[in-house]
Amino acid sequence: MASTLAELLRKARGQLAEAGIVDAALDARLLVEHFSGTTRTQAISQPDWMIDPATVAAVEAALARRIAGEPVHRILGFREFYGLRLSLSTETLEPRPDTETLVEAVLPLVRRAAQGKGSCRILDLGTGTGAIALALLSAAPQAEATGVDISADALATAERNGADLGLGGRFRALKSDWFEKISGRYDAIVSNPPYIAGKEIAALQKEVRDFDPRRALDGGADGLDAYRIIAANAAAHLEKDGIVAVEIGSTQKEDVTALFERTGFIVLEAMRDLAGNDRVLVFSPV
Repeated sequence: MASTLAELLRKARGQLAEAGIVDAALDARLLVEHFSGTTRTQAISQPDWMIDPATVAAVEAALARRIAGEPVHRILGFREFYGLRLSLSTETLEPRPDTETLVEAVLPLVRRAAQGKGSCRILDLGTGTGAIALALLSAAPQAEATGVDISADALATAERNGADLGLGGRFRALKSDWFEKISGRYDAIVSNPPYIAGKEIAALQKEVRDFDPRRALDGGADGLDAYRIIAANAAAHLEKDGIVAVEIGSTQKEDVTALFERTGFIVLEAMRDLAGNDRVLVFSPV
């Protein structure tokens, strides 16, 4: 059945709110706009715009997926990160605003290296959608990046994102188990590794637990397995003045710092996210 835009938005909001979706109004707007090809301006200026039955059915199917717990951006197939539109896939972690803290921490160092040397080489471990590397490349035109992942699906998604953003010429995707296939040295090694303790995954929100890939979440028994690998191997792949920057869980600052200090690093900077939680650590070799 056809519907006006206003009616469709009102119905979508009501269904999501009744199902207990926290951001019901926002999610309803995003889904209706995406599947109907309309805009927020049209919703205000053209509330009586008629939406055809096929589009109404597509919106209703999307609402059913959201009510079942699927995150809205998984349904849309993309998410904005650092001003960039990034496609998602089943084997990529959905990039979140907390990770923009890592970009903000690293960007001044990347720009400084590029200014001093004319270029800056970045290694993004566990690149997923390519979010961190591509955000840095978009803000630092002289930089180039290699994004590493174990998942062929994730690497294909990252490559597609790089191409769509016009950054493909400076971004290379490489299938590697952490440093396994890495050669050469980099000015910045960055990572948002899996850092949830395995036993804690079952208690995560279903939007994360059931839809983010488990291997992008599971950091082993204590959540620190990936940091051990990075701390043990990073120095061999760093330029003389290079840095390592990692995202961390909000309670992991002391443990991750200790791991890196034991392998010959010192903390250059510790940053909190917008919620005030410990989120990023930047290290350099002693």
